[in-house]
Amino acid sequence: MTMKNPFSKLTFWRVTAGVILLAGAYSTIVRYFGGLGAATNLTNEFPWGLWIGFDVLCGVGLAAGGFTLAAIVYIFNVKRFEPIVRPTILTAFLGYLLVIVGLMYDLGRPLQIWHAIVMWNPRSVMFEVAWCVMLYTTVLALEFSPVVMERFKMTRTIKVIKKITIPLIIIGVLLSTLHQSSLGSLYLIVPEKLYGLWYSAYLPVFFYVSAIAAGCAMIIFESFLSSRAFKRGLELPLLAEVARVGVVMLGVYLTMKVVDLADRHAFGLLFTPRTETYLYWLEMVVGVIAPLVLLARKKIRENQTALFLNAVMIILGFILNRMNISITGMEGWAGRSYFPTWMEISVTISIVTGGFILFAYAARHLALFGHVEHAPAPVRESEWMKDLKTVSKLNLEEAYHE
Repeated sequence: MTMKNPFSKLTFWRVTAGVILLAGAYSTIVRYFGGLGAATNLTNEFPWGLWIGFDVLCGVGLAAGGFTLAAIVYIFNVKRFEPIVRPTILTAFLGYLLVIVGLMYDLGRPLQIWHAIVMWNPRSVMFEVAWCVMLYTTVLALEFSPVVMERFKMTRTIKVIKKITIPLIIIGVLLSTLHQSSLGSLYLIVPEKLYGLWYSAYLPVFFYVSAIAAGCAMIIFESFLSSRAFKRGLELPLLAEVARVGVVMLGVYLTMKVVDLADRHAFGLLFTPRTETYLYWLEMVVGVIAPLVLLARKKIRENQTALFLNAVMIILGFILNRMNISITGMEGWAGRSYFPTWMEISVTISIVTGGFILFAYAARHLALFGHVEHAPAPVRESEWMKDLKTVSKLNLEEAYHE
């Protein structure tokens, strides 16, 4: 009898994930036992840092593919997108769960996060965001629950959930519209603090439109990675159509940004030699202009590698935008710069790693992917081919009898 090698299942990625999670666990202990000051570089000038700028603002926006695709399939009845609905809903659900986890790190008193449920303040944008995130996370859980129930053969419960699918999707779209835009509303109260290239009365609209574009990019990103990781087919025609939706939203977003700058007479800021200008151009060129021009071409959309790279560009541009608004755009007013500690970074990377692990676990144990590899259709014989075979058969029979 041979003993199994305990290290046989260790791979580079598993070891890397383990190291990341251990670093995150240490940072978690320091943050909760030592407070925000011991684990972060947050100050009175920068009360919101990486955990809000990336974990919350980016996390919520990147999960927007869930309500976008669900609306396309169930409300607009475009059923051909059904094969990619389940992984997209799971990505959105995990995204919102991880946003809540990230928020728990940032709150000064995280154990009081439940206060928004009973201590109402309807005039607060944060109150509205809190309720929308709670409700939409619940909606996503219900939308995804049939996938889990199939594993345990809970057919009756599945039938009940499917009967309320359309109302759930409609509620989800409304909730997403509210809190995606409300995250932009948070910054409307700081016109004298946020740099002019990013501050606008239309921030809520910018947040909503850019989230839809980023959500489309995340659908492509997730589909590409999962097809490689789980060795399944890639729904390239569907993803090419998703990219077309993303192109439209990028075009709308770019048009609104240009009109807004013109309306505020802020074009001069585009050519002011300072850090904010360079980072603004970087987010616009990488995340908006370049993918808009490239994905407008059918040849690019139908190329797997090009499609994936453009999706990555949109995501990077989206992240840059949210980080610029939450950090870069506030540095001029604060008179100082902010850079997160290694513990802030380790917590964020741990949260993202946890999301990948949960997605991989679900993909291995649930019927997540609707993609089916079809066997190639048999070649149909033409009439003359059939006649030729018949003649050949008769000739052989005659030769045999002779």
